[in-house]
Amino acid sequence: MPRRNLIIAAIAVAFGLLAVLIANSWFSSAEVTQERQARQQQLVRVVVANQNLGFGAQLTPETVKLANWPADSVPAGAFTDLSKLIGNGRVVLRPLVPGEPILASKVSGLNGRATISANLPEGFRAVAVPINEVSGVGGFALAGDVVDVLVTRQVGSDGANGQDKITTVVVENVQVLAIDQQADDSKTEPKVGKTATLQVTPVDAQKLALATQVGTLSLALRNVQSQFESARTVVTTADLGGPGRYIGVRRPSPQPAPAVALAPSGSSRGGRATAIIPAVSGGPAMIIIRGTEPTQYEVKRYGTR
Repeated sequence: MPRRNLIIAAIAVAFGLLAVLIANSWFSSAEVTQERQARQQQLVRVVVANQNLGFGAQLTPETVKLANWPADSVPAGAFTDLSKLIGNGRVVLRPLVPGEPILASKVSGLNGRATISANLPEGFRAVAVPINEVSGVGGFALAGDVVDVLVTRQVGSDGANGQDKITTVVVENVQVLAIDQQADDSKTEPKVGKTATLQVTPVDAQKLALATQVGTLSLALRNVQSQFESARTVVTTADLGGPGRYIGVRRPSPQPAPAVALAPSGSSRGGRATAIIPAVSGGPAMIIIRGTEPTQYEVKRYGTR
């Protein structure tokens, strides 16, 4: 009997210890469990967005969290400590989606604020150009899109009149940073604005500044799959069809038609009398001889009466 009691007691103790282990495992916090799993699976804890975060959103305990991430694929600039993000006044510079790692390049510095300048790559500039509901592609050119910038101006070459204009591509394949003060590229609703802020090189910034003074600017929205195709060309009023003009080509001034003399009497041409025909000024002419009477007619230009 004593031996039997000892066996029963040992079994009871074993079940008790097992129950304690199960209870400890059950009541362990989720944070401890995730850290254990991270060590077992060679994962690290990185800070990710806990919800959709737009441009200028504040980083708080409600908007970010720690998540397991494969140790061999942690993005450069990722944070592994919440204290470096929360409570330091950091804000989002580029939109984030839930579960996306928060990188140093996507948030402001300590006690910073969301600015367009913080989003500019090295060597680029931000330039604002005037637009309206037409030149801004009906409001469909939004932050994050890629556009070409066209300028339409008066032709100043010889032979052009007040109706002759020319359209050229000033810059192409440039990113829209903002429409008015809206820089959130997650917004997809059309927005008619008065200014478009573009990301350009320093030279292109000078071209745009000059183009705003000499003509009217228009944006041409590009498909992201064709943003590397060159679109530079020149279109003039003559390309619109009709009795157009070759703009920019120097046209010679009209010369008076020379006087035409018929052969004098007794010459080898049959002894006809001399007839001097006065020139018709202002353009080319044609002479028709009926019997011995020559008549000169002015040839009308195409498109004139």
